[in-house]
Amino acid sequence: MVSTPLAPPAEPEAAPGKISWTPVAWFGGLLILCYAPILYRLVAQWATDEDMGYGFFVPVLAGFIAWQRRQKLMAIPRKTNNWGLVLVVCAALQSIAATLGAELFTARLSFVIALFGVVLYLGGKAWVKALLFPLLLLLFMIPIPQILYARLTMGLQMLASELGETLISWMGIPVFRTGNIIELPSQSLDVVEACSGIRSLMSLTFLSLIYAYFSDKRIWMRWVLLIATIPIAILANGARVAITGLMSEINTNLAKGAYHELEGYIVFIVALGALVVLHRFITFTVNKFKKA
Repeated sequence: MVSTPLAPPAEPEAAPGKISWTPVAWFGGLLILCYAPILYRLVAQWATDEDMGYGFFVPVLAGFIAWQRRQKLMAIPRKTNNWGLVLVVCAALQSIAATLGAELFTARLSFVIALFGVVLYLGGKAWVKALLFPLLLLLFMIPIPQILYARLTMGLQMLASELGETLISWMGIPVFRTGNIIELPSQSLDVVEACSGIRSLMSLTFLSLIYAYFSDKRIWMRWVLLIATIPIAILANGARVAITGLMSEINTNLAKGAYHELEGYIVFIVALGALVVLHRFITFTVNKFKKA
């Protein structure tokens, strides 16, 4: 009789993680309660700042994407990571320091950091990886720092003025520009901060991420569309300035008030459409190249 060595017992596979909603509700409730003053001021800015009007949609869409991934989370073994609590404590200290120093951006950023910490503590690194996109998407609900905003706005103002001047001259309309002031036969157009294009740039960047996420699974394509939003937004804003100049030559009232606001919405929709067309064109070109 030949004896064979016994095989070592197979290690049991890690059971799929089951989401326990009780700790999620506790941590979520405590997080909102602790950050209530910061979140209140943030929502108030969304309601009053035209540049941040899209902020209301950011947590809704991020939450929807996270909810879509719930089945994936349930299939991941849940491993509590105490470093998550460390991250929450660090975020709390950052929030206190930022509040004392009246630094809004840092205080608001600490909320997102604390949220990362909660996810890390409850589910481990695998959960953070699975929810990385919706978590990073929340950064779009925070207005950029004022110093950076001022620099971007000034640069975009000048760029919009230059593009507008060029396009108006192509239309055969006499034009002369001094800084961000465009002199036309009918009137002078002042490309102010509201016309810098920072609003359309931020909104279009956010929408490009959402569009790319739902319409294309290729990571490289998502990066291409994200990068493409920058020149598209800049060109669209330059075109808006040029159209304003053209309309002012027809009727000066068309360059101000409700007409000017409506024109901005139309140009933004055209820019969003250009992003979709660019995506379709790249997809068509890539597919045709593969078949060749």
